[in-house]
Amino acid sequence: MREWIDSFDGRDWQASAGGTVRFALIGLGWWTTEFALPAIEASEFCETTVLVSSSREKAGRVAQAHNVAHGISYEDFHDGAASDAHDAVYICTPNALHLPYAETAADLEKAVLCEKPMEASVERAEQLVAACESADVPLMIAYRMQTDPAVRRARELIDDGLLGEPVSVYGNNSQPLLDIIPDEDQWRLDGGLAGYGSSVMDVGIYSINTTRFLLGEDPIAVQARSSSHHEAFADVPDERSGSLLAFDDGLTMVSTSSQNAQEDTQLKITGTDGQIELRPAFHGQCTLHISRGEATVTVEHDGFDAQREMREQFDYFADRILTDVPIYPNGEHGLEDMRIISAIYRAAETGDVVEL
Repeated sequence: MREWIDSFDGRDWQASAGGTVRFALIGLGWWTTEFALPAIEASEFCETTVLVSSSREKAGRVAQAHNVAHGISYEDFHDGAASDAHDAVYICTPNALHLPYAETAADLEKAVLCEKPMEASVERAEQLVAACESADVPLMIAYRMQTDPAVRRARELIDDGLLGEPVSVYGNNSQPLLDIIPDEDQWRLDGGLAGYGSSVMDVGIYSINTTRFLLGEDPIAVQARSSSHHEAFADVPDERSGSLLAFDDGLTMVSTSSQNAQEDTQLKITGTDGQIELRPAFHGQCTLHISRGEATVTVEHDGFDAQREMREQFDYFADRILTDVPIYPNGEHGLEDMRIISAIYRAAETGDVVEL
């Protein structure tokens, strides 16, 4: 047990002994400036060399503040400006704008790290995957939970049989979006930019994808309900959402999410012999709670916040590029999430069970 605790945050995925991948960061919103940039600055294998924004002035200003060599506009990027200065791109624009930047990156033969969800619809996500496959460039979807040590250790325990046979899953992710970003005109509340909706696309995806990663299984059918109440959510159907996902062998999952509720993140998997719970789960400082019979263990890692999760994510992606080791989560993995999410919205709209 001591050895397991001592190696808790070890990089079980690392294959590279060194090297640097130079990044162009596309989209300079709060997540990029507050999390991605500092994460790369603290990383082992990454360097930010290009910043890309709608405004060349803003890109230059942020570049100067962070000692980044190039600040260019979106148009400059599409024209190939500073293409010799980076090896990969990180796309953190609104969902419906991921595709054109991925297509340009593929044309420029740059590796692509794309924020989740991959795009605004399944069809556009399929185009994004096809563009990267056609150009033979690496594509990874930015599921930072998959490199969080608590999640990786949980998967080890599940693979070792701690749960016995998995029986049920409960996941919730909620946040007061308008307190975090006090703007009712923000893109996450704009169906044209967010995609199918807001809560499932932006926060509900965490419990779904993390469950897929932990169990190595995908749902085969979904039921769902959603509703919107606050006037700011008039353009999206899911201020609040709840889904029932069916897996093979009788495993079921309940997933709830909201963009207008008390912050709460948790994921609990119960099996015939034990239980694993991540609480808090998705907003940094992921804590692992383990139960089997009358024995319980809690493993906290207060120093591993969202920024460190981002650091691990960037270094993982760079490690794969430097070593040519296959990427997971790749484009096909992200596409499956898009299909599941689309099914949830269809199920909520029609009231039907939607099979996958």
